Amino acid sequence: MVVKPRFGIAFQGNKTPAEYRALAETVDAYPFDVVSVYNDLLFQPALGPLLWMAPLLRRAQLGPAALNPYTVHPIEIAGQVALLDQSTNGRAYLGLVRGAWLDRIGVSQSRPVQTLRETVLLVRHLLARRPEAFSGKVWQHAAGTTLQYAPVRDSMPVTIGTWGQATARMAGEIADEIKIGGSANPASVAMLRPAITEGARRARRSASAVGICLGAVTVVDRDRDLARNLARKEVAMYLPVVAALDPHTDPEWLARIRAISQRGDLMAITRDVPDDVLDRFAFAGTPRDIVRQVEDIAAVGATRIEFGTPLGPNPVDAIRLLGQHVLPAFWP
Repeated sequence: MVVKPRFGIAFQGNKTPAEYRALAETVDAYPFDVVSVYNDLLFQPALGPLLWMAPLLRRAQLGPAALNPYTVHPIEIAGQVALLDQSTNGRAYLGLVRGAWLDRIGVSQSRPVQTLRETVLLVRHLLARRPEAFSGKVWQHAAGTTLQYAPVRDSMPVTIGTWGQATARMAGEIADEIKIGGSANPASVAMLRPAITEGARRARRSASAVGICLGAVTVVDRDRDLARNLARKEVAMYLPVVAALDPHTDPEWLARIRAISQRGDLMAITRDVPDDVLDRFAFAGTPRDIVRQVEDIAAVGATRIEFGTPLGPNPVDAIRLLGQHVLPAFWP
């Protein structure tokens, strides 16, 4: 029996306040569990769109997907999620990741696993307003330096995004969920599950305490060819990064698209995305196609599916298609 996963919608940080409000009103008409906003480099910070949408989302959990501790200090991360938690009456979650493309702005990412671990612990330390010092290998926080306001909650759910074994083990110890971003491949769940289980065992937690989310570019439309062609275009910018993380990727094909990426020719990458590759890195097609993809992912134990930008040629129409034809397929 396939267990019903939770469903999320994720938006890019490139829209106006009015556009986010219209999207939020549409999402709120359907039982989506989570609404996320990407915090990708050079796009709007996720907090703004999340706050614009918060008054219109009455049920869903909201959070950034994801902040990184190399461009945002943990004290600022704690402040952002505390503010979002206040704006949603306790429905915020914190998404954390080591970050991508930071080399382009000269930001190094040393000790990523330790840095992410200590970021989670320090954020929790701050939200709980603990008076003792925090002494880590990466972060230090002086005794008596507590937040000067009372957060709604002294802790909140944490999602850590990764494809890596070491980070997955760490997430198994301290996180509530792990997100494999840029993947619609059921095999990626099996790839990281042993590491998550090992981490949970080390912390004397149940492995079931850590959810597994798959999130990827999504294009849904009644016109299958239109949807899949647009998905190829949208996924092209991410493939040189995420395809290298998937062990099922053909190395010769990967070398080819990386060389094309160096030339900045995204259209050439678009033309070089076969169907099987598209299905591993995007949710693309008609609502029935999306249902089949979700069924395969749910069957291997993923607990949440995140439908990512752009959603469709018209995102409002795409949300309606997902809400009316995909989510109901997983109702009891």
